[in-house]
Order: sequence, then structure tokens, then C-alpha cells
Amino acid sequence: MSQVAKKSSFHIKLTNVSAVRGGRQLFSGLTLTVQQGSRLALVGENGRGKTTLLRIMMDEEPDAGSALRQGNIALVAQGLDAGQEHTVGDLIAESAAEAFHALEQLEIATQLLADGAPGAEAAYSTALERVLDLEAWDADRKINLALEALDACTDRQRKLSSLSVGQRYRVRLAVMLGSQPDILLLDEPTNHLDAAALAFLTHTLKSYPGALVLVSHDRALLADIAETFVDLDPTIDEVPCIYSSGYQGWALGREAYCRRWEQLYTQQQAEEALLEEAVENAQARLIDSWRPPKGTAKHQRSTRAAGSVQAFNRRLEDLEAHRVTVPPPPQPLHWPSSGTVAGASLLRAQGVEVTGRLHQPVSLSLAGGERLVITGPNGAGKSTLLTVLAGMLTPSRGAVSLEANAQLAVLTQEIPDWNPAHTAEQIFRAELHRSGALARHQQIPDLAELGILEAEALDTQLGRLSQGQQGRLHLALCLAQKPDVLLLDEPTNHLSMGLVDQVTAAFNTAASAIAVVTHDRQMLADLAHWQHLELKPL
Repeated sequence: MSQVAKKSSFHIKLTNVSAVRGGRQLFSGLTLTVQQGSRLALVGENGRGKTTLLRIMMDEEPDAGSALRQGNIALVAQGLDAGQEHTVGDLIAESAAEAFHALEQLEIATQLLADGAPGAEAAYSTALERVLDLEAWDADRKINLALEALDACTDRQRKLSSLSVGQRYRVRLAVMLGSQPDILLLDEPTNHLDAAALAFLTHTLKSYPGALVLVSHDRALLADIAETFVDLDPTIDEVPCIYSSGYQGWALGREAYCRRWEQLYTQQQAEEALLEEAVENAQARLIDSWRPPKGTAKHQRSTRAAGSVQAFNRRLEDLEAHRVTVPPPPQPLHWPSSGTVAGASLLRAQGVEVTGRLHQPVSLSLAGGERLVITGPNGAGKSTLLTVLAGMLTPSRGAVSLEANAQLAVLTQEIPDWNPAHTAEQIFRAELHRSGALARHQQIPDLAELGILEAEALDTQLGRLSQGQQGRLHLALCLAQKPDVLLLDEPTNHLSMGLVDQVTAAFNTAASAIAVVTHDRQMLADLAHWQHLELKPL
């Protein structure tokens, strides 16, 4: 078999695949092929089944449909079982086992050829072809290069259990990038990576010789790498949509799909309303037919009543035959107007510092409609500064002042300590009451109206919601308070890419003063025109 034939023979073929977890259908009817050159992104809200789909591609069986796999397939999951005695060298040996085995076979075949053994020439040719196909001679060098580029542990004797979660992930990712399986499945590969490691990852994936399937919230990475998007968010028929033409093709395609969904739903609702009105009119005529004017003959009354009954029955049959087959479409983001006066002074900080956490004195001011991005490496004090500005932490030096009657809301990375037995809707109303928002504003949007949390989550207890859903509930509360000053700490952590795009677009028209802390590369690019405050580490 030629080298080209071998390289093109690997694939994953999914046919009408469905997955159910905890009694809930994640997706159904998915048909998909991964093959040489595939660059797939799996996208959707948290809990929609992206990681489940990766596992099905790897080795798990779907709840319905079929999954056929051929070739060397590897999954870099978010977690890694370190084991008690497992070392970095063990992980390298396991991941590159095929390449190392091919080199051993070539060494054996070479010795047989030198000894003049029968059939040695054919064995040598086969072994050499396999080594070339796997680029086995270069496997160890590529792994070492990836370990160094990702700032991962290079000590083969180091036990994985002695490494942090982030360090273990970088080792696993580096080993897989270096060993280059036919199909590489990556679950949130940008976690735990700094800017230099991100640049190496992007460069490596762009030139990857096999097939790639990515799950990531990093829009910049997906825009650079992915060509086909498998969207697991809700659809009309519960079958995931597949979009081509990269990130832009997905964004435009999803927008058009949701617009068409809204039109179909509105049309069916309008048709049902007309049929209901027709039944009501027929019923009214039926009642009138039994009360004809005085002097009307009995025969005429009977004839008139029979005709009205027939008309009513026909209208009722039409209504019962009409089925609303289109489910309610997902709500787009609704950003409530705060009514903040543009240019009005709102928040001021003068020389604030926090011992051990915010090392440089920070002075800033925010007025209505102003925008600020706070950047800096981990440990520079970005989150600390936001909590100081929000009045949640007293600075060691300096002072913060918020204008009288100005309202402030802050989205922190930590989920507030809410009662896990309460539903999202109960928490939403209770927190709005506690914050005084219900008293300050005549009209507060319902949680469903905001388009941030899916309908099925509204009446779900907090303890049964995912971290992502709880984070989105937190954002919904911040927006519903209609704050004059909105502080957002890593707002993209719990949002789907589509919702992030909507939030970023809403920044352009919101009346509030907004300050954002983010590592999201695409959001930083989108907000490049904002004022920037860069914090330096100690």
C-alpha cells in the first residue's frame, strides 16, 4: 500500500448518531464524516454534548445510530488520570507507541536482511514503508519540541501525580501534537496556555498532517483553524446543523437559520390564531342559530341550526388538524436600557492598591457610555481591581467613590453563594428584590426575555444547573439591574460563541459605563478601540 493510500484510509463515520445523558437528549440524527484534511469545530452551549460527541468519535458507542472508526485516533481530554506511578516518560511511550514499534520492527527487518534470511527483503520494505508513513524517525524530536514550546515538563522520570492539573494537560497536549495521530480530538486545548504556547498551538494545528476535531471557546483559534462547524445548539428538528466556510460561514449561517426559524414559528402561530378565531366565530353563529327572530318557521330554524353545526364542526376539525410543528425559537440577547446619561461622572478610583494582590497604584474614572479594558498577566491584580471598584474589597491604600444614586453591577468569575434548592427563576426574582432593582425600576424584564438562559433551565434547581448555566444566570442578573456601571470579569467563560458575539455587539449601544477584564483574544481584538489599562505583575 502506498504512503498516500495509507494516509487517506483513516476516517470516522457517524450515521444518524444520537446521545442521551441523564434522561435528556443531547443531539440526534447526526451524520458526519471525519477524514484526511478535516478541520472540524464542535460548538454550542455548555451541556449540549460537545465532549460526549468527542468521546463517541474516540471509542464510546452512541445511544442510537452507528460510529465507524479507522486509523490512529487520539483524544486530548480536559482531565488526565495521573495514576500513582505513571511518569511523563510512560505517557510519551504510550502516545508514540505505534511510531516506536515501527522503528523496532525496522531494526529487526534490517538485521534479517543483513543475515540473508528468507523473505527479509519484503519484510524490510514493509517495515520501512511503515516508518516513513508514520514519520517515526522524527517522533521523539517532535515530542521534545512540543514539550518545550508549551513549557511542559520534559523530565521523563517525573511522576504525573506530582504535576498540577495545568502542567499535566500541557504534557498530554504536547505529546499528542508531537506524535501526530491520524485524527486528533481536542477538548478545550487553549486551557492553561500562555500567549507563546497559544501561538505554537495555532501554528502546529494549521500545518497538522491529519484530521482535527476541536471543542473550544477560543473564537480566535477556531477562526484560524476550523473550516467546518458542527453546531449542537437547539434546532427545529433537534438534528445538529453543519456549516462550512469557517467561522464567518458559521456565524452568518446560524443567524440566517435562527431568522428562518423565527419566521416559521410566527407563521404557524398566526395560522393557529386564525383557525381559533374561525372556531369562535362559528360557535357564535351556532348559538345565534338557536335563537332566531320571532315568527321564524320551525323548518327554517332547523335548517339554519344544522348548517351552523356543520360549519362549526368543519372549523373545529381544521383547528384540530393544524399542528404547530415548529418549537419556540431561542431568544436573542435582550440588553435592557439603563437610561444612564452619557458623559455623566459615575465612578472614580484614586491611587488604589491592595497589599499582596494589586501591586501598582491605580487611578481611573468612568462616565456614562465610557468603555475600559483591563489587561495584564495572571497575578497582576485584574480581578482584585474589579472587586475594589465594586466596593466588595477595601483597598490598602487609595479610595474609590461611586456617585450618589449611581447603580453598579459586577460579574465575578465566582458564582454567588445562592441556595442550590431554589430554581433559576426564584433566584432571579429574589436577587432583584434584594438589590433594590425592583423598587428602582418600573419595568424589569423577565428572565426568559433576556435570551441568556435557555427556557428549560428557568424552572430547574440551581444545584442541577451546570457551571455554565449558573454563570449565565449571574450575567442575566447583572443586566436586569440596569446598572449605570457594569464591571465584567472574564464574561466569555460561560457563554457560547454566538452569545459572546451578541454581547460584544451590545457593548456598542449600551448606555452604561462598562469595564471588562478578559483574556479572550477575539474579544480583545473586538474591543481594541476601547480605552486600555494594563496592570503589571510584581
